[in-house]
Amino acid sequence: MSDTDTTRQPGQPNPAGQPADFEPVMEAKALLRRIRAGALATIDAQDGSPFASLVNVATDFDGSPLLLLSRLAAHRGNIEKDPRVSLLLSEGGKGDPLAHARLTVTGRAEIVDDADVRRRFLSRHPKSSLYAGFPDFSFFRMAVTGGHLNGGFARAARLSPEELLTDCSEAAALRQGEEGAVEHMNADHADAVRLYATRLAHGKEGPWRLTGIDPEGMDLAFADETVRVPFAERVADPGSLRKVLVAMAAEARQ
Repeated sequence: MSDTDTTRQPGQPNPAGQPADFEPVMEAKALLRRIRAGALATIDAQDGSPFASLVNVATDFDGSPLLLLSRLAAHRGNIEKDPRVSLLLSEGGKGDPLAHARLTVTGRAEIVDDADVRRRFLSRHPKSSLYAGFPDFSFFRMAVTGGHLNGGFARAARLSPEELLTDCSEAAALRQGEEGAVEHMNADHADAVRLYATRLAHGKEGPWRLTGIDPEGMDLAFADETVRVPFAERVADPGSLRKVLVAMAAEARQ
């Protein structure tokens, strides 16, 4: 790294010149979990040039990006020839687009036939259920090889897969109980879910619903809005999840 390079390298402290409050791992994970659509870059099967397209995005339990792609789409044909891809997730907002955070994730797109992948993607994108069962559509998971976060001026970082993804090695019980927990919260504790989104994540008022839970937090959606609510501590099983959700509901009500 040169003397003028202020990009944080994987596993290294922030270099001089970056703000003291810059927390690249936390910011990158929040973008990865929150952004619902991104620019997918593939390698054109015809001439090898870069090819970018817009896709809907969800995340697996560990944060791996999930995609639903049609065999009729050009990017699907590109992936079948060369699975190397990158995915740009941009926060967007008012003013200069380059003043807002964005994350590029690199990896390999792998086709998967997994009930949990299907559930998590369609929970984030319920309208996709209209065509997800068509024979030309398949779900893909990105095997992440790295990432690059640009959080604004002097806020840049390269990230390793271990930094981007969530460690789920001790969360088998939570993974097994996640679907039931999401259904239970949405059906029986809708008011608490609304408070998580509006009071803890500053989302707008509305009938929010949980779309996914993982050891580090939960994802919520309302219409075209999505928010990420991190847990104060890691959870590994339904019992610890219940305690954290109760405490967060009490905090939100205050």
